[in-house]
Amino acid sequence: MTRPESLIALDFGLRNIGVAVGNSLSRTAQPLTIVSARDGVPDWSVLTALTNEWKPDRIIVGHPLNMDGSASELSQRASKFARQVEGRLGRPVTLVDERLSSREAKALALSQGHHGDFAADPIDDHAAAIILTTWLNDL
Repeated sequence: MTRPESLIALDFGLRNIGVAVGNSLSRTAQPLTIVSARDGVPDWSVLTALTNEWKPDRIIVGHPLNMDGSASELSQRASKFARQVEGRLGRPVTLVDERLSSREAKALALSQGHHGDFAADPIDDHAAAIILTTWLNDL
């Protein structure tokens, strides 16, 4: 068995990047925060501060593939973002297939009473937690 890892997951988006934390020992993930982005470019100082605070061993980045598994413009941008995260934050990065994570996060939020205006009340941090849970379940 490999040693337990502390993890941060990022749900890449053009306006928001959801952040979740978790660890491989308990195989749990929890939403943490949402970092605003401008055309996919985050406030790197916020991501750096979160990395310094949580000290993850690995960063998981959602990879938004098309339903048929092919790459899209957004998945190519997420791959580039993952390379930038690894270079800027100095942690290994793993891309994880995130197909349906946003839909799952929305359905869960609605079942818990969310009013449905996801632009005004985004749930990208919950999508990041689902992405991290997906990775943890595949261990």
